[in-house]
Amino acid sequence: MTGIRFDLIKKYLKPHRKSLAIGAISLVIVNILSVLIPMEVSRIIDSLKIGFTFNEVIKQSSWIIILASTMGVARLISRQLVFGVGRQVEVEIRQRLFDHMLIQDPGWVQQIGSGEVISRSTSDIENIRRLLGFAVLSLTNTLLAYSLTIPAMVSIDPLLTLVSISLYPVMLGTVGLFGKRMVRQRKRQQEALSRLSELIQEDLSGISAIKIYGQEQSEKNAFLNLNNTYRDSAINLARTTSTLFPLLQGISSISLLLLIALGSGLLESGSLTIGGLIALILYVERLVFPTALLGFTLNTFQIGQVSLERVEELLSHKPTVTNSPNSKEIKTPVLGKLEAKSLTISYEKNGRKVLRDLSFVINPGEIVAIVGPVGCGKTTLARAIGRMVDVQKGQLFLDDFDVVEIRLEDLRKSIALVPQEGYLFTNTLAENIKYGDPLATTKQVTNSATQARLIDDIKGFPDGFNTLVGERGITLSGGQRQRTALGRALLVNSKVIVLDDALASVDNKTASSILDAIRSQTNRTILMISHQLSAAAACDRIMVLDEGYLVQEGKHEDLIKTNGIYKNLWDREKAVENLT
Repeated sequence: MTGIRFDLIKKYLKPHRKSLAIGAISLVIVNILSVLIPMEVSRIIDSLKIGFTFNEVIKQSSWIIILASTMGVARLISRQLVFGVGRQVEVEIRQRLFDHMLIQDPGWVQQIGSGEVISRSTSDIENIRRLLGFAVLSLTNTLLAYSLTIPAMVSIDPLLTLVSISLYPVMLGTVGLFGKRMVRQRKRQQEALSRLSELIQEDLSGISAIKIYGQEQSEKNAFLNLNNTYRDSAINLARTTSTLFPLLQGISSISLLLLIALGSGLLESGSLTIGGLIALILYVERLVFPTALLGFTLNTFQIGQVSLERVEELLSHKPTVTNSPNSKEIKTPVLGKLEAKSLTISYEKNGRKVLRDLSFVINPGEIVAIVGPVGCGKTTLARAIGRMVDVQKGQLFLDDFDVVEIRLEDLRKSIALVPQEGYLFTNTLAENIKYGDPLATTKQVTNSATQARLIDDIKGFPDGFNTLVGERGITLSGGQRQRTALGRALLVNSKVIVLDDALASVDNKTASSILDAIRSQTNRTILMISHQLSAAAACDRIMVLDEGYLVQEGKHEDLIKTNGIYKNLWDREKAVENLT
């Protein structure tokens, strides 16, 4: 029991104290009746010497039945309430954890790893449920059973009581020994099952690569090995379990034999009645189950404690990007003006500056391209505009409002960020496009797809907008996935659209056509981060970044006349085009 975090247990159980109180009272009633019934049986048996009429037999039998029925009802109530609390806490923690993860910074979530988060959201929370349900009930029941039963046994015969429970420490030690082994074996079984699941998921996601390189047999062999490992771990656990329970039954049987052997001698001497001996036998049998269960309960507490701390570790993490105490709701229509004033952003870990003293103004309705060498800070700028990374106060503004003081909900409704790898859900094209506005009409979905130059592709699909895109959009080409993500951003009608290399899989002609469509049909501010300088050349203005600095700015025609980074990038792109 060392190290058990009772503060955490209390925190999760506190909202359900009423149900727990009723469950505890019911459990007390169960244990009182468990002591009372053998006493009544003893009294009735010893009264047989005097003799019973038929009516007395019916009366005494009815009384025992009433007591047993009351105990059964009380036990049912206690188990339903306490186990129900465990289930309710499980649901509450899982919901809380899911809600908590949704407000975290994407970078931190990716660093933790989805597999780790899923593990803590499933198996760890199940361990907590067992701790707060089964373990709480079992420990309370064991404590009540011993505290009420032992005095009742001592009142009948202290020596027989000592003899009958003398083997219980052996039983408890056996449970402890086997319990630790079972915990290890169960952990191995869960790990083997987890590896099996990971292999299935990876192979189904990478089925194309498997076929391209002809690795079907290799994957079959890998699955066979993992499957055999899981089988062996399951068999080992079953062997341990099947060995433990006969051992416990044997120990308890020896305890009963000792009780009967010594009790028979006391019966002959007249120092013990038949009813007293039967009552002791009933009490001994009553203590077998909670004693055997105590080892499992302690293991459950230890495992649940670790799981509590693992889940609390996630719940205690605070996102770096949050609403400021003075955050404001945008009440006026957003125009789409963006302004940076000495914008500087550094990596949290090493403090290296990614953006350095960046200053610019982008007017409403303007289409601006952001270009530069790899690692110059383009993506960081895109994420800063949508506050996907932390931004210092007074450095970035939307319509003259400091983005730090705008409610995140309002800011992200006003700014649509389309990353290079736009995530698509395993759903239809229509549902993916209207993800940002689930109530969007068919006309709105069609219009957004048209602007994204996706409508011709959709018409070529047999199921049209009802085409299932598969996991992460696997059934679509790279360009179709990007245009679907773009259509989603266009549908929500944000006044600012940031394309973070979101047209990288689209040819220059199509990219230019998309920009023209957006320009002609909407008055939106567009920032296009791109390596495709031919598409960038069609923008109103081009901003060139290098090592976090804004080093050049102007129209394409002017920039190619000046020796600098942009001209070098342009000449390189044209040289590649000529080679191909």
